[in-house]
Amino acid sequence: MSAITRDEVAHLARLSRLALGDDELAHLAAQLDQIITAVARVQEVAAEDIPPTSHALPLTNVYRADEVRPSLRPEQALAAAPAAEEQRFRVPRILDEEA
Repeated sequence: MSAITRDEVAHLARLSRLALGDDELAHLAAQLDQIITAVARVQEVAAEDIPPTSHALPLTNVYRADEVRPSLRPEQALAAAPAAEEQRFRVPRILDEEA
């Protein structure tokens, strides 16, 4: 695999509208070459007989079934509230009317 050149990095920098100095271009060219080499190595590992997966382990649903259960009546839920209004918790206003 050929190394990414300084000119290619300069072209990418222009496309990205980045102003990079000569030292930065040389430094980034070496780093990008290492990244491209690492990605190429990973692509070599994938075998055709291994199916693609999104997770290493199979996922299972951990949620319980949605069942109707007895719950608190509004009066019980609001019994310990510092303030209640129209069967709701009353809280201080945090936004102005204009918002």
